[in-house]
Amino acid sequence: MKNFLILICALLTFASCSKKYEEVKGDMSQTRIYTLKNGLKVYLSVNKEEPRIQTFIAVRTGSKNDPAETTGLAHYLEHLMFKGTAKFGVTDPEAEAPLLDDIEARYEKYRKLTDPEARRQAYHEIDSVSQLAAQYFIPNEYDKLMSAIGAEGTNAYTSEDVTCYTEDIPSNEIENWAKIQSDRFQNMVIRGFHTELEAVYEEYNIHLTSDIDKLFTAMSAKLYPNHPYGTQTTIGTQEHLKNPSITNIKEYFKKWYVPNNVAICMAGDFDPDETIAIIEKYFGEWQPSTDADGKVAPVEQPSFPELAPITAPIDTTVIGLEAETIWLGWRFDEAKSLQSDTLQVIESMLSNGTAGLIDLDINQQMKMLEAWGGAMASMDYSMFLLAGTPREGQTLDEVRALLLAEIEKLKKGEFSDDLLPSVINNLKLQYYNALENNRSRANMFVQSFVNGTPWEQEVKLLDRLEGMTKEQIVAFANRHFQNNYVAVYKRQGVDPTQKKIDKPQITPIPTNRDLVSDFVTEIQNSEVKPIEPKFVDFQKDLTFGNLNPLPEIQIPYIYVQNNENGRFQLSFHYDFGEESDVRYNYAAEYIDYLGTDSLTAEQLKQQFYKLACNYHISVGSRSIDVVLNGLGENMPQAVALLEHLLQNAKVDEDAYRQYIAIREKGRVDAKSDQRTNFQYLVQYGLYGPYNSYRNSYTAQQLAQENPQELLDLLKNLSQYEHTVLYYGPMNQLDLTAALDSHMATLKSTLKPVPEGKHYTMQATPENEILIAPFDAKNIYMRMYHNEQLPWNADEAPVKALFNEYYGGGMNTIVFQELREARGLAYNAYAAYVEPSYKGDPEYYFTHIITQNDKMMDCVRQFHVILDSIPESENAFKIAKDALTKRLASQRTTKFGLINAWLYAKLRGIDYDINERIYNALPSITLNDVVRFEQERMARKPYRYIILGDEKELDMAALQQYGPVKRVTTQEVFGY
Repeated sequence: MKNFLILICALLTFASCSKKYEEVKGDMSQTRIYTLKNGLKVYLSVNKEEPRIQTFIAVRTGSKNDPAETTGLAHYLEHLMFKGTAKFGVTDPEAEAPLLDDIEARYEKYRKLTDPEARRQAYHEIDSVSQLAAQYFIPNEYDKLMSAIGAEGTNAYTSEDVTCYTEDIPSNEIENWAKIQSDRFQNMVIRGFHTELEAVYEEYNIHLTSDIDKLFTAMSAKLYPNHPYGTQTTIGTQEHLKNPSITNIKEYFKKWYVPNNVAICMAGDFDPDETIAIIEKYFGEWQPSTDADGKVAPVEQPSFPELAPITAPIDTTVIGLEAETIWLGWRFDEAKSLQSDTLQVIESMLSNGTAGLIDLDINQQMKMLEAWGGAMASMDYSMFLLAGTPREGQTLDEVRALLLAEIEKLKKGEFSDDLLPSVINNLKLQYYNALENNRSRANMFVQSFVNGTPWEQEVKLLDRLEGMTKEQIVAFANRHFQNNYVAVYKRQGVDPTQKKIDKPQITPIPTNRDLVSDFVTEIQNSEVKPIEPKFVDFQKDLTFGNLNPLPEIQIPYIYVQNNENGRFQLSFHYDFGEESDVRYNYAAEYIDYLGTDSLTAEQLKQQFYKLACNYHISVGSRSIDVVLNGLGENMPQAVALLEHLLQNAKVDEDAYRQYIAIREKGRVDAKSDQRTNFQYLVQYGLYGPYNSYRNSYTAQQLAQENPQELLDLLKNLSQYEHTVLYYGPMNQLDLTAALDSHMATLKSTLKPVPEGKHYTMQATPENEILIAPFDAKNIYMRMYHNEQLPWNADEAPVKALFNEYYGGGMNTIVFQELREARGLAYNAYAAYVEPSYKGDPEYYFTHIITQNDKMMDCVRQFHVILDSIPESENAFKIAKDALTKRLASQRTTKFGLINAWLYAKLRGIDYDINERIYNALPSITLNDVVRFEQERMARKPYRYIILGDEKELDMAALQQYGPVKRVTTQEVFGY
């Protein structure tokens, strides 16, 4: 009887602690959905693969909810959510509070001023008061907290409908994470305002140079007139960013950041009963919005008049420096509408990257440079886009006609009966793949919550797709894809709407990195059950063997079994690449447009897609990988199909001419893109004229090549020594049988891999300015130093800790000094880089994107923190804790195990370097890191690699750092 009573009490205790939750029968993610008394939604899905958890905290508000007079507010609030509360980010909140109130009041006056001189004076006064407030501010304490618990991916994003805060945390830190987040979401304090505003403005400058942003803004304006999707952007206007309102931000926070408008979304390794109890403990007292009777009231989203239907095509134009393109867009219902099901299917039927109508009719046949399509679902409305980039000499109207012709084929049912079932099979595979990833799972929860889509509707998607018919797709297309679209023409030219803004006079605020709040100390000193690290043991975690197709041939293989699902990845790996023969690049591209002696190119693509498998040939500087992946049950057929293509690809002279023309147009277009220009310039600055970007054939050289010789390179590739890499459900015996078609091509002893001319990094014996032109309002800049030092594995721990402390994330010296204290950039970091190949040198670089007139401030400040590295024992301890906890909780799995072995082999080691780093961390001191930095980076010569417009830069000041070497765009690109 006594034991019986104990059992009853235990059961009653469990019942009182557990909470009711919703779940959906048949849900493969086994998601539990809880709703706390205050309305907070909690989505929990367990995945035990690694001891980490992806967390999203989603607030159902975005730029759609911005007041019209202060657009960009939701996004700016997102940034301010990282500044702390009364518990952290501050030393004396009582002394700070009246100064913050003063700053708020001054901004309200400032935003109404129009006289330039009056505005300058008012801003100077704001800057002065901000200095007084900054003495109590501890910048980046939120990031210190996240580092202290070993978080990764600390970030946030804002869109039209949601503001979402992301963390990937170790599984033993749930309570600390909840303690921090609950305080942050209930008690946010706005501080560090004017320097963060400049960081947001630098983000705006980057937005101005992006033609994709211009296209999306123009498309939204025409699809959604009189709705915030079309009338205001997430980043906001230039005028509003320069005239912010702290008062409006506070009101916004009070209205939307309430528990009954928020969802906590978690996927990973945890006990759901324990986790929901922790969330209840820390978030349960969060006060919701209520009605007049004090009851939890739903947070009503703003409503807008129904948009009038579009009855005729609407054309509009945007201008930018990048290549011409055109977008066509149709408006559809809200995301939770069942229209979204059909739009997903239609997206894949038109543009799945392999066998869609656009893939086969346009991209495969090279009728334009590139075409694609896709659906974008949002809370109030959705859009379906088609896009195309013209070939040389092709007009945007011709591109438009080709895209619309594919819609007409869809409407007439002019597509294979196999296409729809193939699409559904591949969507299933995509869903299964997504379930393997914690971030993908958690993102599904965010979308369901924000869009108001019932979780059961999300779970039953595949069941609904199974029932779709060709007749339904055709009827849907005829009903919705009419002349009710918007066409946005992206023309090439200088955008006349861009305005230059002079940098404000900001006095740098102190970083106060030696100060630590009691809250941070409490988190640091909290006791959690440690996670035991698990590093890769190549001999235990991998299976090595040999295939023997002929007595004189041995092909080594590396095998990892997939015991979770039916997905596989197979690679034929060769230890040579473009450094040996750059033609492999062109052969890999050209074969994609070809058929064989028995199958057309279209039939090949359709067969791969029907098998839910795909292939690609990846050519690196020192490696070639012929890769297959997809459903394991279809791997033997996919291997045979791939071998058939490689051995029997048939030259098509017309396709070869078109391929050359398409490739040349892409090369020309690349010169008009700012990011691409900088990528090429960096390679030029690091390696000189012989580098992986410039090592390419001209159109004339390709025209002189015999296309059959290109195909023969791939046909005979298997005759070189290579390794088979496999992750999948087959046992080793079945794997051998599945590779019969590959081994049948082997005829004699395998040839050794050919030697190559390696790309060689250049030393920087003296200061030099390397500058290339680009007409924009901002510059891209790297400072590069290389003493040709070989890699030393024994130094790997101190290098890893240096990067953690100095230049990697938001809690580092570079971020604090360049962005937090001075507002000089949105994007700033630095790194000491170890080589990927044995014998290659190490090097160091800094990186920043900034407004033109801030360039010299950035250069000077980088040198300040290089020549005299700021030292903080508190910051160093946090960096060491962060790196230790991340290494302990990370797990290398699946094909990643094979990649880890390959990477170690390239570096000349046979062990997991992370284990050596982890074991050495306890003994590394701040003095070790400082000594390393002073020996390797301080007072050293640098090559300043700059992409920018000299007319906008202070070249006289820059020349004081070294002689200027100007390179043309043609020199950088090599054509």
